[in-house]
Amino acid sequence: MNHAQLKEVGFPYPENVLLLIEGGSKLHGAKLEGKDDTDWYGLYVEPAEIALGLEEFQHFVYSTGGKPGGNGPQDVDLTLYGLRKWAGLACKGNPSVLHFFFAKPLFAHPLWSRIWEQRALFFARNHVEQFLGYAESQLKRLYNERSKDVNRPELEAAHGYDTKFAMHLIRLLGEAREFVENGTITLPRPNAGELIQIRLGKYELSELIAWAKRLQQEAAEAKERSPLPERVDKKAVSCLIAGVYQDFWNGQGNLAK
Repeated sequence: MNHAQLKEVGFPYPENVLLLIEGGSKLHGAKLEGKDDTDWYGLYVEPAEIALGLEEFQHFVYSTGGKPGGNGPQDVDLTLYGLRKWAGLACKGNPSVLHFFFAKPLFAHPLWSRIWEQRALFFARNHVEQFLGYAESQLKRLYNERSKDVNRPELEAAHGYDTKFAMHLIRLLGEAREFVENGTITLPRPNAGELIQIRLGKYELSELIAWAKRLQQEAAEAKERSPLPERVDKKAVSCLIAGVYQDFWNGQGNLAK
């Protein structure tokens, strides 16, 4: 994905992009070739008339998928967040947004370095609750207690449960523990091999539930001894992103690297 391709799919501000990463199962190291789509995520600076004016444009979503049974290997999903929207989600501890700090960029604007160097401003021990909440939603989907954004009946028929939801359950809980312990998320995941085995249905659902309970307990215990601050200093984050907006609009740091 490059600036020209962003323009082709209808994104109106390709030159305003600060960061592009490949997400999804590829980011975690659990992609199954010939099975998974390609997910792109990014961050951009809205033009001044959008950020300060009456018109809102906080994020851009594009997908070639949306078919029953989920996306196929030829499909592409793209999600781009405006800087202010993204910073707010990061301050809340949204796991997918926090990944931006730990993924290898496909493209990074020089002003992204300023944000990355001050990434600790976005970290807090109470973010672990967001990870646990997202993991709980995966668990409820496994038990059909929550509506699913994607239905994969072939997995349920083959294994008795949706193995992709199960993989994300274990992944999120592992990330929760690592993040709250060290303020890091290793990508791809150190247990990528295990995650692939989960996707392939090598575990009984009862084993996965017991595994998830252990990880949940470990994450809760790690929170108690976490070196991270209790909560994010939103004033400091506001100062940081306001400076990025101003410098971008003033044309500073406008050479990509």
